[in-house]
Amino acid sequence: MTVKASLMTNVSGGRFVGLANYEAVLDSASFQKAAYNSFYFSSVSVPLMLVLSLVLALLLHRQIYLRKWMRLMYVLPLVVPVASIIMIWQVVFDWNGLLNRVMSWFDVNRVDWMKSEAARYVVIVLYVWKNIGYNVILFLAGLQQIPKDYYETAQIEGAGRLRQFFGITLVYLTATTFFVVIMSIINSFKVFRETYLLAGDYPHDSIYMLQHYMNNMFGALDLQKLTAAACLMFCGIMVIVLLLFGLERRYRQFME
Repeated sequence: MTVKASLMTNVSGGRFVGLANYEAVLDSASFQKAAYNSFYFSSVSVPLMLVLSLVLALLLHRQIYLRKWMRLMYVLPLVVPVASIIMIWQVVFDWNGLLNRVMSWFDVNRVDWMKSEAARYVVIVLYVWKNIGYNVILFLAGLQQIPKDYYETAQIEGAGRLRQFFGITLVYLTATTFFVVIMSIINSFKVFRETYLLAGDYPHDSIYMLQHYMNNMFGALDLQKLTAAACLMFCGIMVIVLLLFGLERRYRQFME
């Protein structure tokens, strides 16, 4: 239904116009800006969250000090409602918020976090903090499946921690890592709710995402451009996922 609507002049009773709606969307400066911001956001936030969640999972897998408090830190965002998290973020990053107040104590100029280029990094930090717990749980489950005998054998043979990490841990976490990357990419394109609650319908240009564009098209009842943009976003995600599947398959063949 969505694909059909994107090829018509009207959702019901319209005439077929081929790829005209797609051309109009691709020529739109708003869509180009939204697409760039969305892919930039994913290209930064996904690798960052992957590394941080793996490091945190490795720390939690060991008996370390403050282990219970670290668990609380990554579980808390999973159970707290998004609206409550946004309220906390607004208290911290508002013009008169906590962070600017602390900066003023050190004679540092205030930053309008949500109405400048800094908004992009605020949203990245929010996304990572909110979603990192799910990835940590997945990595912990993967780490617990690795037989300890492999590490003991590696130690006997003189392998250091770094060699064990790349030769054992990463190899056995391949499937988990691949799943985490796929889910993180998909979730990074679903960050609209957070940015909408933080900045509204028309946020700063740096956090104007594809979901904002489609939401605005829906508000304008321009359903043809809405469906065309949705199809383009779906195709973009599918291309990325298929490329990752290809890389994962080649990596498995290389390891075998």
